[in-house]
Amino acid sequence: MQGLHLLADLHACACPPAFLLDAAALEAFAVGACRRHGLTVVGCLFHQFRDAAGRAAGVTGTVVLAESHFALHTWPEIRGVTLDVYVCNFSADNSALAHGLFAETIAAFTPGRVDRQAVKRGELAGPAAAPA
Repeated sequence: MQGLHLLADLHACACPPAFLLDAAALEAFAVGACRRHGLTVVGCLFHQFRDAAGRAAGVTGTVVLAESHFALHTWPEIRGVTLDVYVCNFSADNSALAHGLFAETIAAFTPGRVDRQAVKRGELAGPAAAPA
């Protein structure tokens, strides 16, 4: 259960507009990035949103990893992206892999501003207590 959850809000992204609008391109990038950083892809789902006129309007997507998950959500109308990378560290410390994936993804969107958070999850205080 112990792991690292990295979160970011990317603002004023200067990437090509299509990168915020094209679910297939974003999925290919996300899956490739996970693999480049040594994470194990077990599945993914990316959804292309459309506006009332049927034009591409943003993407939400998740890559399911053996180590946990990687999720992206784009708002092309405000050139924004939310990003989260969560890895568990059950059999190995995957923190460096998560940081590498996180940094590559942020760089790919070329944001003008980044708000970041890192959360250690599932920290155990000591030996597990016996059930009452």
